[in-house]
Amino acid sequence: MHYNILKSEELEQLRNTEPSRFKNELQGGQYLNLQKLDLAPMDGIDKEKLSDLARILRGFIFSAVEAARSGHPGSSAKAEMILAMVLSGAMSFNALDPKNPGRDRLIWSAGHCSPALYAMLAIIYESLKLTGESFDTEKIHAVMAKHLDRFRRPDGPQGHVEAYSPLADFGTGPSGHGLSGASGMAAVHKSCGLDTKVFVIMGDAESEEGMSYEARNVAVSLGQDNLIVNLDYNHYGIDGDINEVIATPYINHWLGLGWNVIEVNGHDVLELAYAYKKAAGGFSNKRPTVVLAHARKGQGYGKMENTAESHGTPAKFPDYVEIIKNLGFDIPGVEKETDKDIEVILKSLTPELAQYVCERLKVVAEKIKPENELVAKMTTTLSGRALINPTNIKRPETLPAELVFEQGKNVATRKATQSWFDWLMKETAFFYAGAGDLAKSVLTAKAENVFGIITPDNPLGRGVRFGIAEQNMAMFGTAITTDRLPGNFAPVSVFASYGVFTSMMTNCVRLTLINNHLYPEHKGFFIVLAAHDGPETGEDGPTHQGLFWMSMYNAYPGIKVYKPMDANETIEMLFYALEKGEPIALSVARPDTVVFARGNGVPEAREAVNGAYVFKNYSENGGRKIALAICGAQVLANTLEIVPELEAGGLDVKIIAVTSPELYEDLRKTNPTKANEICSDEDRSRVVAMHNGWKGFLYPFLLPSDYDKRTIAIDTYLTSGNPKEVYEVAGFTAQDLKKKILRASK
Repeated sequence: MHYNILKSEELEQLRNTEPSRFKNELQGGQYLNLQKLDLAPMDGIDKEKLSDLARILRGFIFSAVEAARSGHPGSSAKAEMILAMVLSGAMSFNALDPKNPGRDRLIWSAGHCSPALYAMLAIIYESLKLTGESFDTEKIHAVMAKHLDRFRRPDGPQGHVEAYSPLADFGTGPSGHGLSGASGMAAVHKSCGLDTKVFVIMGDAESEEGMSYEARNVAVSLGQDNLIVNLDYNHYGIDGDINEVIATPYINHWLGLGWNVIEVNGHDVLELAYAYKKAAGGFSNKRPTVVLAHARKGQGYGKMENTAESHGTPAKFPDYVEIIKNLGFDIPGVEKETDKDIEVILKSLTPELAQYVCERLKVVAEKIKPENELVAKMTTTLSGRALINPTNIKRPETLPAELVFEQGKNVATRKATQSWFDWLMKETAFFYAGAGDLAKSVLTAKAENVFGIITPDNPLGRGVRFGIAEQNMAMFGTAITTDRLPGNFAPVSVFASYGVFTSMMTNCVRLTLINNHLYPEHKGFFIVLAAHDGPETGEDGPTHQGLFWMSMYNAYPGIKVYKPMDANETIEMLFYALEKGEPIALSVARPDTVVFARGNGVPEAREAVNGAYVFKNYSENGGRKIALAICGAQVLANTLEIVPELEAGGLDVKIIAVTSPELYEDLRKTNPTKANEICSDEDRSRVVAMHNGWKGFLYPFLLPSDYDKRTIAIDTYLTSGNPKEVYEVAGFTAQDLKKKILRASK
């Protein structure tokens, strides 16, 4: 029979005769529903005591928000979740040594739920205090009940979760970012042979964030059965019901991507405890697990319970008093005297409850294996690899042959990074490399292939196949560098895309830079490889020409943009960055450009680490002196062509090769004499700054009054063409530059 499936009756007939044509098996992970299941009692899970603790935890949450008149009372939905996660025995944690490297990691992707974290910490540390345990509150960043009255104040617990806090292993705030960072940590731990689990506390609205899809996808591809997400499924974001945004069945967004899914009542501690323990034990399918915890947003928060308003709206004071009293706390209820309310709530933490908490804390602390045992396991697992911190690796006095490029030859700077990454990968077990589906173009593939791409069948790889997912790649790649493995090993990473696309990564980079700043003990080093920078990506046109991306990275404290002139400078600057340990955004170009000849007045390539150096000094020919501060290999090459013409026309030209204005600014502080030799105040009065991109990049070499009139840069979008043609369009040929230099130097 011939079917015309445009006719509904024939389509229905086909459905009846060949139903297999209409069936599509969901190729997901394992699914388990524990809701209302008659579960056997579990050792250590005292539902009555945990219910009391949940009541106290909510009291602390609401009073902290009231004290600040700011915050997120909706985090009370997670009270039973965090209690079950920490006290059930599913997760290892030592409250007296909260950053013990053998612990399981916990990341609050829902970083706004900080009141729940601080309330839990207050319960933990007040319980330890009540049972006579001594500890240094400041040293371990413990939160006590009295601190809750200073929530969101400079001297109190911060508005969003910070990495120095116990039970928090990455500082978070922007929704949807934490899962990517957690995936990075899970990858590192598994690839080092560790059994560590990485738990994530996440809200359902975060699934709307694109990078959370990227993270869910990659986590399955990497085989991350050590990654466990607790998903607070309360149906509300800030603006309303998430079903207004996610119209398809919510579970499909996890199960359909291959995750194991366990559904539970998010307010039933026994169901939660079973779920976490099952997730930690795994389903033997090398896949991550999400615990889909059905909950009520703002549980216990009066009129706003189970509404979007409870997300971040403090109750009116009379309503707050009623809310706290309904929880069973007979507070004074005097406005602006929340400290007295907190004291009343704390009294409900009886010695019996405190003893229970401490007994459970002892159980979860004993789950942590001794550090020497974990280091021994890593040593065995990574046999043949060098267990050395990458940032302890120094530049060899004599560089390996593969890291030296012949002067006078044409070699793309991206080829230099290819060689260096490959070399570094063989020198340390803690270097990770990946790209945004561009490894063959940006040349990270050689390094990635040293130990192979991480997959379920190759868990010890060091390459990461991110796919077209720059945001996840950046959060994954930066967050792993803030972790510390047993033995205090600190992973480092490079993640790469075209320079023009690095703008998509900036918020993730910013988040890690904040972590570096606030928690310098875990400061991470990473390389943002901004490849195919400048007009050199000619044929692709303006969508791919990286001209202005560095403006964003220049603005962030804690990272510097490096733009080496040639292949040998690239090697030197990479070694310098590694030793310095400060993250960098590294600009490299696609086409082969000249490896400049050194000697005869041209300094060695190592001078590039100063951020600038004198490539050619004044000839002292009696002509009018001008100084050209040049950034960009092709710009320098084109300028060198016209120097004889300029000097024959009555000028005396000094050329300052600029590789990083920010490094040069550092030099001005640390070695002003040398900085002045490179570019003196007198030079600055006659500098013409030349950059094949954003003009603001070279402003440090100019006087403010000269920013516009003495800058030769690109301030518009270009067009397609080969690099030579695009340089013509941009007005950056040798003769174009001659005209502009003469005009700018008048």
